[in-house]
Amino acid sequence: MRLPVSLTLAMVVFVLDFASKRGVESALFHGQQIPLTSFFNLVLTYNAGAAFSFLSDASGWQRWFFSAIAAGASILIAYLLHKHAADKLFCIALSLILGGALGNLWDRITLGHVVDFLDFHAGGYHWPAFNVADSAIFLGAMLLILDSFRHKDSGTDKSSTKKG
Repeated sequence: MRLPVSLTLAMVVFVLDFASKRGVESALFHGQQIPLTSFFNLVLTYNAGAAFSFLSDASGWQRWFFSAIAAGASILIAYLLHKHAADKLFCIALSLILGGALGNLWDRITLGHVVDFLDFHAGGYHWPAFNVADSAIFLGAMLLILDSFRHKDSGTDKSSTKKG
């Protein structure tokens, strides 16, 4: 998968994430919930921390710490996309992760928090709210796991090459 194709997929994820967050922000006020099904709500929440609101109550340093991690990871992912261009599934997975990382990085830098709005629940228990970027990161991670089994099963490994 050529690098421009990978980066285009990442940008599609970024744009979908950005548009969905801005749309929800324009339609809801902070904390408002709109039930859509018996197990799903739209809800506008802000997360100043990381996954599952980790460190969200810290004094503000976490904004720049998580931003630096996301920026560093994005640079590494771009390098890996270039280096492993021949591996389509691997590149798709990394492109999804890159788009999601950039979407949440944008929020963190420009707003100081990440906008979350997808709220699934059952039996009175709620999964922490998340967004399109988080979904893309999760899907990309699942594809990376699938890709790792595929390479293991075929007897090949990206990190080594046999000469013979």
